[in-house]
Formats: sequence, structure tokens, C-alpha cells
Amino acid sequence: MTSPLTTDTATTTATTAATTGGPALRQQRDLVTELPGPRSRALHARKLAAVPDGVGVMLPIYVEAAGGGVLRDIDGNTLIDFGSGIAVTGVGNSAPAVVEAVTRQVNAFTHTCFTITGYEGYIEVAEALNNLTPGDFDKRTALFNSGAEAVENAIKIARHFTGKQAVVAFDHAYHGRTNLTMALTAKSMPYKSGFGPFAPEVYRAPMSYPFRDGGVSGADAAARAIDQIDKQIGAANLAALIIEPIQGEGGFIVPAAGFLPALQAWARANDVVFIADEVQTGFARTGAMFASEHEGIEPDLIVTAKGIAGGLPLSAVTGRADIMNSAHGGGLGGTYTGNPIACAAALATIRSYLDDDLLGRAREIEALFRARLEELRSTDPRIGDVRGRGAMLAIELVDPATKAPDAALAARVAAAAHAQGLVLLTCGTYGNVIRFLPPLTIGDALIADGLDVLRDALAAA
Repeated sequence: MTSPLTTDTATTTATTAATTGGPALRQQRDLVTELPGPRSRALHARKLAAVPDGVGVMLPIYVEAAGGGVLRDIDGNTLIDFGSGIAVTGVGNSAPAVVEAVTRQVNAFTHTCFTITGYEGYIEVAEALNNLTPGDFDKRTALFNSGAEAVENAIKIARHFTGKQAVVAFDHAYHGRTNLTMALTAKSMPYKSGFGPFAPEVYRAPMSYPFRDGGVSGADAAARAIDQIDKQIGAANLAALIIEPIQGEGGFIVPAAGFLPALQAWARANDVVFIADEVQTGFARTGAMFASEHEGIEPDLIVTAKGIAGGLPLSAVTGRADIMNSAHGGGLGGTYTGNPIACAAALATIRSYLDDDLLGRAREIEALFRARLEELRSTDPRIGDVRGRGAMLAIELVDPATKAPDAALAARVAAAAHAQGLVLLTCGTYGNVIRFLPPLTIGDALIADGLDVLRDALAAA
């Protein structure tokens, strides 16, 4: 396969279909109208008349083609993509291998329901995940449709295996928007407010948040969390502990070294299932195939989605065979779970991560971003922290005097970047974090241009 990592000069006029899939796209930011342009504004008016307000569109431009590191809208504007559909299109929006695999599968059949009549693709994805996920032990994998659905099933499996009911999540956590996953998610607006009551027997423990912890070590932060769990819940009642190895929506919080291993050791010693939610961190995003690897932890169950299938809906729960096999026949599954088209896309996507050394590319992207972000921080005290791993990085914006979160500043910076053709996402419990999730196929020149736009947006704000 031709590597997608060769387009990295600002003067490149186009990429070929062999790189991006579909029509050739200029790998260069190019604005021909204001954003959003007239056609996007017209389509957005149709959206408002047809789609409920609860389904928001952060940047109301409407895309007609995408690939490499760019999105082209229906007005002909080409934008730099620092979002990857929220960490979904790690291999690009139209990776040729994915397009080919999906086309081949569509021509064969689109669906049978795996729990009625099986097919090889589901089994191949399960075998790949059993092999790739951390832990040298016998594993099983069940496939689902979305990250939230996989999280729900991981909790369901853990409860069935342990015969216990309580579940612990952490401050700043995000695990989804279904009823159970809203209970696990920490932030009220916009994810939970007004949608209760939520699933019971869900508890919250303090997270390790180095920028706001005052220098608390990972071991001490874990001891603090464990003490609260012991006192308020009790290990005898606890089925599972679920945590993102790097928190996503909560602010790209990387816990202090030692925090995750201490929690896992405690869970193992107390017959509590340790679940790693790697929905956003999985599949080369952090410079390792899974973020758990950075801390050397081997989750009992690992939840994956987002980057798994190049943009097609698929998710998975992978874990210890004894835990996964504890559910009775018919207890897991669903009509669309492990759809054959999504499985074909996943197999092609996973091969791309490995064959094209996208783990190495994620580390290269980190070096490029971190150098520029640290340079900006050295001259701008509003940047309180630069953090993350691989192509999952963030800056936390604060009041320079008090270090109080500055959500208004983050919103102004994002809006200014959007107006100049840079897709930029915010996040964080306090709304003051700007996150960077470029596709791993993005070229160096696009990164440099995007960071110039960020620099100018910070200055303007």
C-alpha cells in the first residue's frame, strides 16, 4: 500500500485518488467565500427546519468531499481538519483501502445479522482485537455499533460476571449519552441536564488532574480515590471501575504517572473489573495502539469505537475470556452489531494503522504540535497547560492571574479559527480546553498552517 504520509508541502496542489480516495483534493487551506458560505447557509436553514435543535452543528459548513487533512465544503472552501470527526477518521476520511473493502463487501451483501447467520468479517475483527489489545491472556470480543453502546455492554458484562451492581466512574469522565452512560458521564451541560433520572448504582471518584492537583503524585491521587471508594461504596459491592486512560471530553487530562496502575492493582486485589474506555484514545491516536500501553496496564475489559472503522459505525468490548464468556447465550448482541460493511472497513483500517506506521506518524504529529504549542505558551500566559500524547493534544486556557478556567476565551479562539478555515474543537468540564485531533494522514504543511491560524486566533482573542 502507498503510504499516505508523503503530502507535506504547502505548495502541493492536489493529492491523487490513491492517497485520499475519491476525487483529488488540494491539500491546502483555501477560502473562496466567507464561512459559512451561501450554499452552506441555505442548507443549514433546511437543517433547522428538519432536524431538532438538540442535534447541533458546531461549524455550519456542509462537506462535499474530504481526505488527507482537509474538508471541502459545498461552497468550494477547503478547510484544515484538526478534529477528525472527533477522533474517528484517523486513517483519513476516504482512505483508499477502506473504500475498496467497503465497496467489495457492499457488492457481496450488506447485512444478515450475525446472531442469526454469521460471517467471517465479524470473527476476523474479533481476532484482530484479541491480538492487538493489551494483555497476554485469553480474550474474547463482542461487536456493537457505538461507543456508548459498547460501554453499556461492558458494564452489563462486569455486573453479570461479578454478581455485584455498583460502578465507579471518575470526575471529568465522558462515556456517552445513553441513560447509563449519562450517569457515568460527569458533565451536566450539554450531556445530562434535564434528561434524568439516570441509571442507579453509579458513583464517582476523584481523578488525577496534574494541572489542577497541586503536584499530587499519581500514587497519592489513586490512594485518595481508593479511600473514597472504600468508604462510600465498598469493594464488596463494586462490580467495575471504568476510566479513560486519557480523558477526552473532560479536557484531555493525562493522569499522573502511577495513577492507573495503582487503580488496576487495587481492582484486581478486590475482584473488581477494571474497564478502560479507549473510545477516543484507541487505534494509534496517542502514538501507541492503545493509550493503556503508555502506563503498562492490561484492562480486564477494553472498550473501543471511533477510530476502529474509518468512519463507519462500529464498536467493541474486548476482554478476559472468563469475564466475556460469563454472559449467557443471547445476552449480548443486537440487530446491527458487527455489521459486515463496518467489519470490512475495520479490517482495512486496522491494516492501515499497522502497514502505514500511523503509530509513528502520531508521534511525529505530537512533536510538531508540541514544539509550536510550547512556543505559544512561553509568550502567552493565558495558555496554562499543554498536554496529551501523540495526535491527541490540548491547551488549557486560563486567567493568567488566577489560573481560573477561561471558557469565553476558548470560544473566541475557536470562532476565530473557524472563520479562517480551521476546524478546531473545544472540550473540558469548564469548557476552556482546545483540543487537537488531526487525522494521522495530515501533512506537515497543513499542521504548520493550522497552527499559524491558531496563533493568530489567540492574538485576536
